[in-house]
Amino acid sequence: MTESTELRPRRTRRKVSVLGVVGELLVTVGVVLLLYVAWQMWIGDAIYGAERNASGQALSQQWELDYETPSASASATAEPTPEPTETGSVATPVKMSEPADAERFAVMRIPRFGDDYAVEMAGGITRARTLDTIGIGHYPGTDMPGDIGNFAVAAHRTTWGKPFNRIADLHVGDAIVVETKQGWYTYRFRTLEYVKPSQVDVLLAVPQQVGVEATEGYLTMTSCSPMYAMTERIVAYSVFESFTPRADGKPASLTEAAA
Repeated sequence: MTESTELRPRRTRRKVSVLGVVGELLVTVGVVLLLYVAWQMWIGDAIYGAERNASGQALSQQWELDYETPSASASATAEPTPEPTETGSVATPVKMSEPADAERFAVMRIPRFGDDYAVEMAGGITRARTLDTIGIGHYPGTDMPGDIGNFAVAAHRTTWGKPFNRIADLHVGDAIVVETKQGWYTYRFRTLEYVKPSQVDVLLAVPQQVGVEATEGYLTMTSCSPMYAMTERIVAYSVFESFTPRADGKPASLTEAAA
């Protein structure tokens, strides 16, 4: 054996600890979970929110294009377009049929939430078919935009683009505009309320008034409360103000500044 061989230190093999392996796996799982939460709560929400608004804007633009350049075949089968109203007159709201499950029928616009806020509305309130994938869902059996009665809708306050994230920021008198192929239905916000999930009387023709016949139109918007929980429901009530036919152009309520 040479001198160099004798002086070379022996390498000891590191023993692998079961606890060490388990610890490393737990750390890895923790990092993955944190990344998932970050995606679900912030990154994904921003992406989904932008997609929701872009989709709503595209549908709105398509309606405008269809109105400006109707084809001969479409003109023969399409619903009649409301006639322009005289200055100072009040247009009669166009009656709409209740949409099928996941059928897109409108776009909600709220000036307080920004000029780019344009979220599609569809029939039904299931997460898989409407709330997670489209945006705002219409409670089956409740009234439609412009009707005498209660037009009730639901949407997420967190995750999946969170269309109703800022529902608690609404001010009395804020415009909530529902755009359809026929025109724009303007509602005015009145008040917020917090109720238990079992309190379904908020969906009555006159919210929470059993057996009372409606004499005006209401919009009821529901979402979860508090944030990231489902112990209660936050409910925003609005009253119907006016209908603007597409022939009259966009209503002033769409462009008014939020005070």
